[in-house]
Amino acid sequence: MANSQDADKSPYKMAEPAELASNMTKVMDALATLAQQLADQQNAAEKKPDGLQPIEQITRTLGAVGQDYMNNPERFMNAQLQLWNNHAQLWQTAWQRFLGEDVAPVVTPDPGDRRFRDADWQENQIFDFLKQSYLITAHWAQDLVEGAEDLDEHTKKKATFYVEQIANALSPTNFALTNPEVLKLTMASNGANLVEGLKNLAEDIRAGKGSLKIRQTDFDAFAVGENMAMTPGKVVYQNDLIQLIQYEPTTPKVYAKPLLIVPPWINKFYILDLNPKKSFIRWAVEQGLTVFVISWVNPDERLAAKTFADYMHEGILSATDAIEQATGEKSVNAIGYCVGGTLLASTLAYLAKHKDKRIKSATFFTTQVDFEKAGDLLVFVDEDQVEDVEEEMASTGYLEGAKMATAFNLLRSNDLIWSYVVNNYLKGKDPMPFDLLYWNGDSTRMPAATHSFYLRECYLTNNMGKGKMVLDGTKIDPTKIKVPVYNLAAREDHIAPLPSVFKLGQIFKGETKLVVAGSGHIAGVVNPPEAGKYQYWTNDEGADTLDDWLAGATEHAGSWWPDWGEWIAKQSGKKIEARKPGDGKLKVIEDAPGSYVKQRSD
Repeated sequence: MANSQDADKSPYKMAEPAELASNMTKVMDALATLAQQLADQQNAAEKKPDGLQPIEQITRTLGAVGQDYMNNPERFMNAQLQLWNNHAQLWQTAWQRFLGEDVAPVVTPDPGDRRFRDADWQENQIFDFLKQSYLITAHWAQDLVEGAEDLDEHTKKKATFYVEQIANALSPTNFALTNPEVLKLTMASNGANLVEGLKNLAEDIRAGKGSLKIRQTDFDAFAVGENMAMTPGKVVYQNDLIQLIQYEPTTPKVYAKPLLIVPPWINKFYILDLNPKKSFIRWAVEQGLTVFVISWVNPDERLAAKTFADYMHEGILSATDAIEQATGEKSVNAIGYCVGGTLLASTLAYLAKHKDKRIKSATFFTTQVDFEKAGDLLVFVDEDQVEDVEEEMASTGYLEGAKMATAFNLLRSNDLIWSYVVNNYLKGKDPMPFDLLYWNGDSTRMPAATHSFYLRECYLTNNMGKGKMVLDGTKIDPTKIKVPVYNLAAREDHIAPLPSVFKLGQIFKGETKLVVAGSGHIAGVVNPPEAGKYQYWTNDEGADTLDDWLAGATEHAGSWWPDWGEWIAKQSGKKIEARKPGDGKLKVIEDAPGSYVKQRSD
């Protein structure tokens, strides 16, 4: 009788069998309709350009791993034995647990792995067995790649990445019948969650025009210029590539030297102005700085021939010329973020060659100049893959923003892809409003000429770091950069890793202050003091190696922004009466954030 009562209370017991059956019929009908729509869209789609496609990349790379073990069958047998032994140990501990013994798991998820948070992944023996079996196999596959002795470093890095993506996709958390959260929800809702999930899936496929465009947030909850990018200012200059925004002062006096912010064109500038509480731009204005920001255009086929040099001339240099007209100041302090920082460093080297001193100091946010130790994006860069991207861009004149967004999402696929697959399609829930993920989904295109140059000169050949880059006919050498530099790195950055960013201080010949922020590529930068989050490290003595620098560093609680505020104040000259947009020779074109930033790629 007790067993019958327990079964009645089980969260896996269906509440209304008839309603569940009805909903499952709806699911099957929706799947059939969706499959037909996909087939029709694929038949109507244009033929994809020839070239080495992703599946071929995966097959070729993992084939190289297989060949390595075929050349050494003894090593492969040892690996197989290790897998069998681990699974045998799992079966033994599962049987012991069934008999009532208290046994330790054979394998546990990493502390940061949020996929297995539901209590049943530990308490329910069936789901615990599924979880451990999956983890054993996934770890074994990763170890198999690591144990391949004859692979070059890049092939091994690609193989590791592909194995990780396959393992993430095959996680039992991604399937309704092997995810206890989804299974309990399905029973409790009589399958209504799956019906709603199919609706969400169909909507996302329609939004992606035949490809799956996973919603990470509620896009209807945000609008640029209404509840994002709200710092008051005016567009005072524009050309084909940029709008230049000058922000309204909030202090009666400001520092004489203006500040120019150069954001990455891979994303939109309002990452630094998400909302009033998170806005670095607003905070900088409040420190008495006259702030100008470049808002890059979202290019289409008409700008296909725009080059990296054009981004320098029509971007940074045109902006400095315009700032002189607006303020009368012949020089500026500048900030470059990510690839915007790489462009700023290139421009500084170009200006040094031409003895042009219009930029007096530079701040770099998570920026790479020498790409030898570049981050996880290196997995997408080799001659075959670059040629494939170039061939794709040749047909359109640009790289679709969604392509780059997908690459970034794959670097954290459990968090940025599969968690939303489970939430949106298996649980049938809508994603929560999140401003950062709205910005992440507001992707931009990249002109073919510019993107090809960037991939080849920075990632593929590292000519930038080697001092071999030729920019607008000038061979530039970053060792000639002698302006004061504030170099911000993020300790957990997987896009511009700390060891790579550290190299700026070894390359530039001026006084460089390295500051290491807690967290990653975005959260390490966008960390307002009021939030009281994370920490940062400084080392006034400096060091020749990163390990020595970290060993001698001092940890400070909270945001690095005030530390930078003290540093930039010393570079900014005397205080003068505050300047308002339109006071100088440049007249107001439109209100911030301008029209360029509102141009979407979809």
